[in-house]
Amino acid sequence: MFRKGLLLSVIFVLSVLVVANIVGAVQEVDKYGNVHTNIPVEAVVYAAIEAGDLVQVRFGSTVLIAPFVTTYGDVDRGRPLVRYSGDHVLLAINYGNFSQVYGLNVGDAVRLALVEKGAYLDELEIRHLVRTDVRSDYASDEVFANFREISMGDIASGKLYRCSHPSISDPRSPFAAMLIENAGIKTVINLSDSDEELAANLAYSEYYKSIGEQGNMINLNMGVDLLSDDFAQKLKLGLLFMIEKDAPYLVHCVEGKDRAGMVAALLGAIMNASAEEIYADYVESYENYFNVKKGTLAYSAVEKIIVDIFVSINDGNPVDDSNIKEVAMNYLQSRVGLSADEIAALQARLK
Repeated sequence: MFRKGLLLSVIFVLSVLVVANIVGAVQEVDKYGNVHTNIPVEAVVYAAIEAGDLVQVRFGSTVLIAPFVTTYGDVDRGRPLVRYSGDHVLLAINYGNFSQVYGLNVGDAVRLALVEKGAYLDELEIRHLVRTDVRSDYASDEVFANFREISMGDIASGKLYRCSHPSISDPRSPFAAMLIENAGIKTVINLSDSDEELAANLAYSEYYKSIGEQGNMINLNMGVDLLSDDFAQKLKLGLLFMIEKDAPYLVHCVEGKDRAGMVAALLGAIMNASAEEIYADYVESYENYFNVKKGTLAYSAVEKIIVDIFVSINDGNPVDDSNIKEVAMNYLQSRVGLSADEIAALQARLK
């Protein structure tokens, strides 16, 4: 009898955990489609929700079960997540637009509840990557700034580079600025900033500023969802700008990791790079930032991000050396809207 009563009590407690909602609302939708709620950190702590737990998220008639995590990369590409952003709760999709996918707008009600403690902890241990912002912790200026030449496939030497942002208030920025000056960068494809955002950042690098003053920089203010119309339209502007301007080219976002990684992968693919080269270049940013080692579960988890990106633009079908160029070419033509002649001109610029 005691055991039966105890079991009923446990069932009751678990049911309370699921239905006892933290109630809030959408406070802001940022340019990436991430949904910022007005649910404060204190409410989450009081409900005993922490990283590694599974939570229920309800809005309208939609009910989601998602992990509570610390960063976007803690889940696979395209999967929803819940995390803190400053002093409040954020709802997001890794490499996706949460607001657009689920139709959430400012003012919409959101409810959050604990479902299961610690159910995602094992996955977090694999994915949770730690880095520092101290130069002496890294092997070189290039590793610290995530700066490198993109030399995949038929891309000629001295043509194309990628790195973290060279002109923001960040410990890496002065190193990135120095490295792009040493490389003689002439044209910048800035994936992260709007014109207004960049205007406030130009003071951090005179060389970077001079590129903009010469009319050789385009600011695209892109999100991270490769399948969105916004990403495709802005990528088209950036690639057409590249065709019009002279090398050496720099492609960067804030960390030079995600948006820059996707653009580098597409360019490598149309320049006859192998799938292995493309995937390795993408993961190298994580090797630089987080010391991820090949052969580890963390390396595989990161590599899966770029593999899944190519699969997604190939309508869910496998991608390998036999079709990766075709997949990238088709994406640039059918989704981005480049003509065959424009792609040929882009290839000629990189040879």
